[in-house]
Amino acid sequence: MRISVVIPAFNEARWLPLTLTRLAEAARQYPASVEVIVVDNASDDATADVARAAGATVIQETEHNVGLVRNRGAAAATGEVFVFLDADTLVPAHFLRRVAQAMAVRNCLGGTAAVAYRPASPVMRTYLAGWRIVGQLFGMVQGVAQFCRRDAFERLAGYDESQYMGEDVDFFWRLRRLARRTGGDVTLLADVEVEPSTRRFDQWPLWRTLVWTNPLVIGLLRRRRWAWRGWYSPAVPR
Repeated sequence: MRISVVIPAFNEARWLPLTLTRLAEAARQYPASVEVIVVDNASDDATADVARAAGATVIQETEHNVGLVRNRGAAAATGEVFVFLDADTLVPAHFLRRVAQAMAVRNCLGGTAAVAYRPASPVMRTYLAGWRIVGQLFGMVQGVAQFCRRDAFERLAGYDESQYMGEDVDFFWRLRRLARRTGGDVTLLADVEVEPSTRRFDQWPLWRTLVWTNPLVIGLLRRRRWAWRGWYSPAVPR
């Protein structure tokens, strides 16, 4: 099956090269076709050039809304399976092979990989590890490495573009509901661990992380553009 990997990217020239290098290693372990689409979200750095140099297809989207950006990439994708990966997330070499194995099960509509945050602060590591457990209990799946069938994505009309935060959790909840209605399933690849950047958590004060990762705050403000300027601002430097 052909896999399309969609990567939203806003000023990610510093982080994207390693992400694409790891993804290329994963593609070499998967014998079928893989296309990589980087959606350049009006970057003012070399994000687009970096992506093209790595062989990715680059498309442009000026509106700063990550759900819309992911949908824009999906609209350009040609694969049977969509993988949504953040621009600063590192995947292991067996990532795409395991995605394909999961999607070879006829009733599997999609899934996600395990997520391992490794911030510098021991307190933050403990906090994020706790949220990993909570997320597994309540099906709160982040968009750093989600995947699904094209037809399931289209039935759900993609990510909710009215949400500026939490659109990834919302999408996976809707994917689960679709699976229940249709006798399908979704899966967690527990043996596939992806590593997102912790740059925000390493540089933000603890109180800011506690506020802006609080599900109540996200639930109340998820449709308010002004509330998430810190997430849509230029990438935090290394």
